[in-house]
Amino acid sequence: MTTHREPLSSVLETIGETPLVRVQDGPEAVPVYAKLESFNPGASIKDRIGRYMLERMLERGELPPGGTVIEPTAGNTGIGIAVAAGQLGVRAVFVVPERFSVEKQQLMRALGADVINTPTEDGMGYAIQRAHELADELDDAVVPQQFSNPLNAEAHYETTAPEVDEALSGRVGAVVAGCGTGGTLMGMARYFREHDPGTHIVAVEPEGSAYREFLGETVEHDSYKTEGIGTHDIETNELFDPDLVDDVVQIADRDVHAEMSRLAAEEGHLVASSAAANSIAAKRVARGIDSGRIDAPHDTVVTVFADSSERYLSKGLYGSFDEWTG
Repeated sequence: MTTHREPLSSVLETIGETPLVRVQDGPEAVPVYAKLESFNPGASIKDRIGRYMLERMLERGELPPGGTVIEPTAGNTGIGIAVAAGQLGVRAVFVVPERFSVEKQQLMRALGADVINTPTEDGMGYAIQRAHELADELDDAVVPQQFSNPLNAEAHYETTAPEVDEALSGRVGAVVAGCGTGGTLMGMARYFREHDPGTHIVAVEPEGSAYREFLGETVEHDSYKTEGIGTHDIETNELFDPDLVDDVVQIADRDVHAEMSRLAAEEGHLVASSAAANSIAAKRVARGIDSGRIDAPHDTVVTVFADSSERYLSKGLYGSFDEWTG
């Protein structure tokens, strides 16, 4: 967990070393642990890739000093990049589909970034296209492209996974994480599979998302309210490697809504929808290990709670299900 006891020179030094906390609702014999990523300065797991990608790109000369980074993002990645850009002397521009959290967009602007909205109905695919068009208009601009940049997964291989490994003394039986870009799960999966090939790896998505198409299944696409994970076009999710995944679990919005409220009321976790989906899936995996249905090298399950519910309060996530989905 966070153990900073000396003055630090930059907010970037506070990224990572987040607490790993047990989810109390899981089976007693197979504990579920969640990384609480809202403890990062930008309040989400995306601070990790914001810092890591920009620092590596500056080191490699891919991003010139004082240059411009343009990223298509649903919000948290924009905040993470904006936090890092401001400290590294880089201009940040974000292309965001309109439907995503207003709070996130306000925070990106507060951090000094420019935000350009694209129509909701055009999806993330058009946001990606528009980001590249804007970059082509500038001499010093790059698009990190979190959906395809290996540095995204590498950030979690180098930071998130080793932190978990150290906290649990290497006894990690399963890793369960929602996939938007897939970077978090892929980085952690590669790390733990290298340490123990038997580590059970599970991807999480909302019902209506298309990640199971990676497994060769035909999926009925539908809209979903759960934010930050899922996809309607697997061709944009270039980081996802199905060979590193044992299963892809779909979680219904209604179950996610109930779990957000339960986590807050019973366990004091003010987390958003992707965390609730991860919690549900991780507990299912833990019960599978407990019953012997799932084979894992250790009786522990690890997941991530990517951000805080405070970023979504305007969407009524603690009201009725109809309020949240309406």
